[in-house]
Amino acid sequence: MPRVEQPPARTVLTDPVHFLAFGFGSGLSPWAPGTAGTVAAIPVYLLLQPLPLWAYLLATLLVILAGFWLCGVSARRLGVHDHPGIVWDEIAGFLVTMIAAPAGWWWVVIGFVLFRFFDIVKPWPVRWVDRRMHTGAGIVLDDVVAGIYALAVMQLLAWWLV
Repeated sequence: MPRVEQPPARTVLTDPVHFLAFGFGSGLSPWAPGTAGTVAAIPVYLLLQPLPLWAYLLATLLVILAGFWLCGVSARRLGVHDHPGIVWDEIAGFLVTMIAAPAGWWWVVIGFVLFRFFDIVKPWPVRWVDRRMHTGAGIVLDDVVAGIYALAVMQLLAWWLV
């Protein structure tokens, strides 16, 4: 993947669309912005975790739907489809991973590792979505599918260990 120029921090931090698409600024990280975006997802998860399951699912759906627009607009403004700094999709994917996760930091760490694994490896159909959908929805959906893989493994681990 060719190196993509990072927009100025001032642009990201002062524009509400970029600020959110860049995961509250975490996507400005010069190293592994996707991982930094997933770290930024942890406090979002911790705020939503106490909600009843239906409310958590609704909030996650709203994050995904908002991401379609946010990521698409941010990518168009930057002139780069799926700019590495756009990490709202990591937030959405991590929230999918953590659906009905058991309580405790151990499970947050497991969810983090599983989501990053599937987001990086991109098993089918994650890679297919990533390469074929060139919209804001495509930016988000490959991470949602990676999150579904991680969710499945997480639930199997929880069933087996808890």
